[in-house]
Amino acid sequence: MLKNYALRRIMTSTLALIIVAILCFFPKTNQNKIDTITTYQSIASFPIYLLNKDEYVIRTTIPLTNDNLNLKIPELISSLTIGSSKTEYIPKNFTPIIPSTTKLLDFSIKDGLLKLNFSKDFLNVDKDHEEKLIEALTYTLTELKEIKEIMIFIENTKLDVLPQSKIVLPITLNRDFGINKLYDLTNLKDSSKTTIYYIGKEKDISYYIPITKITNNSDNKIKIIIEELKSSPIYETNLMSYLASSVELLNYEELEEEITLSFNNAILHDLNEKDILEEVKYSIALSLKDTLNVNEVIFKVNDEIITTFKEN
Repeated sequence: MLKNYALRRIMTSTLALIIVAILCFFPKTNQNKIDTITTYQSIASFPIYLLNKDEYVIRTTIPLTNDNLNLKIPELISSLTIGSSKTEYIPKNFTPIIPSTTKLLDFSIKDGLLKLNFSKDFLNVDKDHEEKLIEALTYTLTELKEIKEIMIFIENTKLDVLPQSKIVLPITLNRDFGINKLYDLTNLKDSSKTTIYYIGKEKDISYYIPITKITNNSDNKIKIIIEELKSSPIYETNLMSYLASSVELLNYEELEEEITLSFNNAILHDLNEKDILEEVKYSIALSLKDTLNVNEVIFKVNDEIITTFKEN
C-alpha cells in the first residue's frame, strides 16, 4: 500500500512538472511567431529607378524596411549605390548607378525640399551616365510623398553643372527635369514635355520605362498620352504598350489632384469580369501622375468606375 502511494506521488509530481514546462514553452514559441510576422510585415515594396541592359532608367520595386522618413532616405540611396548592402534585393539584370565609394555625408528636409550632401565620389561616372544618375536619384526620392524636390551638394558645394556633359541643372530638381529624354523638335520655341510609361520585359519580370518626350506638340497632355500608348509597340527600342488601338477616350474630367477618364469597352481585358490589365492601368496612371502632377486616376467605362489608381 505504502509503495503504491509513493508511486502515485511520484507520478503526480512528474505530471505537474510536465504541465509547467508546457505552459512555459508555448507562450515563448507564440511570441517568436508574432515577432517573425511583425518583421515580415514591416517589409514593403517601394518604387526605385535603376538601369536596365539597354541603358534606360527604369522603374521597378524593392523591399523597404524603414517607415521613418529619416531612415528611408539613406536606405533608398543605398539601394541606388553599386555594391551596397541592398544589392541582394535588386532584381537581376538591373543595376544601381551611384558609384560604390560614394558617401552620403548629411541631408536635411524642409517644406518638401530635400538637400543631399554627397562625397566627391558621387560624380565618378562617365559622361553618358551623368544625366541618368541625376534622373534615377530625383525620380526615386520624389516617390516619397514628403519630398517634392531635391538639391544636390558635393562636399557642401551645390551641384549646378554636370562636370563632363556640361548639362546645367535647375535650382531645384523635380520630375520636370524629365527622364530618358527623347527630343522631337522642329523648333526650340514652344516646346512641351510629356512623360509616358512604357513596359519592358526581362524574362518573366515586367517593369516600366518612363520616356520624357520633348516636342512642339501643343495638344492636350491627356490625349497625347493615350494616343502615344495606343501606337504600335516601338520594337527597335524594346518599348511596349498593351493599350489596344481600338481604345477610345470618350471623356475626361480634371480636378486639382485627380483625373477621371471615361473609355469605351475596348479598354476592358475581360467584358464579363470588367477589369483592366494592370499594365494598361499603370502605364496610363503613371504617365498622368508625372506629366500632370496628379495623385489619383479614376477609370470609367459606361459611367461605371472600373478601377482607381492612387499611390502614396
